[in-house]
Amino acid sequence: MKAVRIHEHGGPEKLIYETVEDPDPGPLDVVVRVKACALNHLDIWVREGLPTMKANLPHILGCDISGVVEKAGSYVKDITPGFETIVHPGISCGVCEYCLKGMDSACRRYTIIGGWHVDGGYAELVKVPARNILPKPEGMDFVHAAALPLTFLTAWHMLVTRGNLRPGETVLIHSAGSGVGVAGVQVAKLLGARVIATASSDWKLEKIRSLGADETINYKKVDWLDEVKRITNKAGVDLVFEHVGPDTFEKSVRALKTYGRIVTCGATSGPSVTLDLRYLFSKQISLHGSYMGGLFEMKEVLRFINEGRLKPVVDSTFPLKDAARAHEKLTSREIFGKVVLIP
Repeated sequence: MKAVRIHEHGGPEKLIYETVEDPDPGPLDVVVRVKACALNHLDIWVREGLPTMKANLPHILGCDISGVVEKAGSYVKDITPGFETIVHPGISCGVCEYCLKGMDSACRRYTIIGGWHVDGGYAELVKVPARNILPKPEGMDFVHAAALPLTFLTAWHMLVTRGNLRPGETVLIHSAGSGVGVAGVQVAKLLGARVIATASSDWKLEKIRSLGADETINYKKVDWLDEVKRITNKAGVDLVFEHVGPDTFEKSVRALKTYGRIVTCGATSGPSVTLDLRYLFSKQISLHGSYMGGLFEMKEVLRFINEGRLKPVVDSTFPLKDAARAHEKLTSREIFGKVVLIP
């Protein structure tokens, strides 16, 4: 099969389009013929490598996969070739106390398909556990199906499971034109929240409003914290949907009302932030980390996708062989929604 692999960490030029051996399913696995694979910032971090994290090389990236089941392992009885699927991106043991509670991402063996240790979807074929196979939403094309798993699961876990967002509350969503931001706006509106969204350009803000955002802020033109205070009549917001890091974190704390909370799932602008503890204890703020989500949560997301109440948004598509150009597009930030590869 054809695949894009990295043989060493580095820039987009390290993504090599080449012929590799077809994967074979284990007894509890299936092989999926990939129809589309969406990009995530995790792909960038894995490609570049981190000081404490290196991928098993050579490695195939790609967490968000849609396709058709090609082969099933000998113990797989309920999934047959030809089944149209989206792949749940998280792999856990399925039997520990956390997995049995539906808290998959707390499992000590938790990993992500296409992450650091398991080959992903930048390929014509991918091997995945059979329990990760979910039905592709009916009537949805493969490109949009690939654009939904990781970001909508992440947003759901942040706002529903960790953030406990309630109807009538006000949530601030940073970089709302990103993949996870687009999902966050929709999930927050589904929950009945008032949404204040930020982005770097007016054209993005227009699209964000079409997804239901109540108020939008161009952070390139104004001080977004001043705008949040103006919009909320100085009260602040109940929850901040944080995935940026040091560029926004300190002001995010100051944007909260008393008993407000921050939920953070990422650090695209860097790993280290400054926290003034006086704000934390005097305003009785809660800080929640959030990492992916569980299979049960993914099924909940799919229920609302099938009802048409949540919708994946695609910015652009690239052929698999142009994965390097797709990475450049993702890091340019001149996107709204997801960038998707098509084998």
